Parts: sequence; structure tokens; C-alpha cells
Amino acid sequence: VAIKKIQLQGLRKKELKVNELMVMKVNRNPNLVNCLESYLVGEELSLVMEYMDGGTLSNVISQTYLSEDEMAAISRE
Repeated sequence: VAIKKIQLQGLRKKELKVNELMVMKVNRNPNLVNCLESYLVGEELSLVMEYMDGGTLSNVISQTYLSEDEMAAISRE
């Protein structure tokens, strides 16, 4: 598993983060990283998520050249 920590203090869009979390917990998809559990301690939200060995998609996209066909395939999935 991987644990993502989000500081909610000062976050303008707290409600959006909570809504996103609820959608992730209800909707499971084999093509997406799933949220397994969440914990709120004070102003810190901890998300227990499936571990991705290759890193985050944003890291892969920013560090790798993708052809238009590859981008289309990733977007489709």
C-alpha cells in the first residue's frame, strides 16, 4: 500500500477533496488506483491507496516522452 497525506488546513477546496475521496471509495475500477481506507486526524487526511510500482502518472508523463497514440491509450483506459 501507499499512504498519501493531505494537509487540509488552509486548503480552499476541502469539500472537493472529501467528495473525491467518497467517489474513490464507492467506485472501484481495475484501471485506476483504488483508495482502500482513509483517516482524518486533526487537519491531516491520510489516504491508504494501492501501491503503484511505476510511480504517479504525473511523474511518468513529465519524465517520459509519449506519442499521441500512447497518450490516447492512457486516456482511454
